[in-house]
Amino acid sequence: VQLVESGGGTLQSGGSLRLSCAASGVSFEDYVVGWFRQAPGKERGGVSTISQCGENSYYSDTVKDRFTVSRDNSKNLVYLQMANLKPEATAVYFCASYVHASPSPSLSLLAAEYDSWGQGTQVTVSS
Repeated sequence: VQLVESGGGTLQSGGSLRLSCAASGVSFEDYVVGWFRQAPGKERGGVSTISQCGENSYYSDTVKDRFTVSRDNSKNLVYLQMANLKPEATAVYFCASYVHASPSPSLSLLAAEYDSWGQGTQVTVSS
């Protein structure tokens, strides 16, 4: 599966942004999709993940209540809506995916579980 992120940009603290992850070459409804981010000098960390049909989602403690993940399988798209962004959210954001046999998998933000990755999109939040 090929994944392409878009929607990154530069904005001021407190602003909102929506990232998109587009998949091609597959039936996206078979894939769990996660969002990860990597800030300069830091390791890549999980942000959010969503099950194949979108009925379940999971967030890291640092973003829950401010970020919302959703998907539109008819368009092969997954979104990450980010609100009240802070400068520490500055990072390259990646989407990633893997196939899971169960329609309701136990969701994880372990990067090693994801086997397809996009190239990332830069988000920069200024204070």
